Amino acid sequence: MATIVHDFRSDTVTRPDAAMRAAMAEAPVGDDVYGEDETVAALEARVADMTGKAAGMFVPSGTQSNLLALMSHCERGEEYIAGQEAHAYKFEAGGAAVLGSIQPQPIENAPDGSLPLDKITAAIKPDDIHFARTRLLALENTIGGKVLPQTYVEEATALARQAGLATHLDGARIFNAAVASNRSAKDLAAAFDTVSVCLSKGLGAPVGSVLVGSPEFIAKARRLRKMVGGGMRQAGIIAAAGLYALENNVERLADDHARARRLAEGLARHDGLDVELPQTNIFFLRADPAIGERFADHMAAAGIGVSGRYGQQRWVTHKDIGDEAIDAALDAAARFFAAA
Repeated sequence: MATIVHDFRSDTVTRPDAAMRAAMAEAPVGDDVYGEDETVAALEARVADMTGKAAGMFVPSGTQSNLLALMSHCERGEEYIAGQEAHAYKFEAGGAAVLGSIQPQPIENAPDGSLPLDKITAAIKPDDIHFARTRLLALENTIGGKVLPQTYVEEATALARQAGLATHLDGARIFNAAVASNRSAKDLAAAFDTVSVCLSKGLGAPVGSVLVGSPEFIAKARRLRKMVGGGMRQAGIIAAAGLYALENNVERLADDHARARRLAEGLARHDGLDVELPQTNIFFLRADPAIGERFADHMAAAGIGVSGRYGQQRWVTHKDIGDEAIDAALDAAARFFAAA
């Protein structure tokens, strides 16, 4: 396996820098299961405030945050609506179904990442003993690097409320969406009952997410967190990294977006590469089948780490990807096509 020099596989590969490590080392801690870790409490309050919610709960991962949200909104045998490409449906090992006995109702995403309103309406089950009760609409922002249009969000959540559904936002990259749309995270979260915010992607913390919502909802989710093994003890050490990230790494997401754009535009100049220009820090590339495997092997041999297969690649920029990494990737691609 080739050594990865410049890692574009995901923004989860970031590593804490010296200043973040210092904040972690100096963090006051207590036993968070007993509610005694003041750094965790500060992080929960900070994310709740930034998203306009009343309460928050720190969890080890975004997957667990989404799972606890789904299990708190839905009882056994009930149903949530999500996109076919939603992380909570496609990439979380079926946890809601396996651990929560919650039925997913997936809908095909539109090209902009949204779920068409007519398809949401058609998916909501009538009150009939033959059907699972539809309880929740779950959206994701960003999704595949795309920012959901705010007018759409308002229309979709209004539709859900009219149908008696709760609403959840997988906002793993909500700050990318906020920076790209020049809106606050509070504005983007306002229409939702609950939001999951990831700290270990573009924000650069080593681990952790925060689930926010009403105090009553978070109290229910906290009991479920204990049930699934997410209660942590002196977790302030890692919560401090999240606080540092929120204070120092939000505005700089614009740099990731600019680098992703420059990289995508450079790759798009080559015949045989179909590149979707990014809105944020993620874009997808589809190589002509005649060159796809050779191109992937060439980039890997050059130390360029990218995720994907069958000719489709996902490129992700992040705080550990600087201009030199963009230059290296573009140079490697240019060498491939010069030799082709």
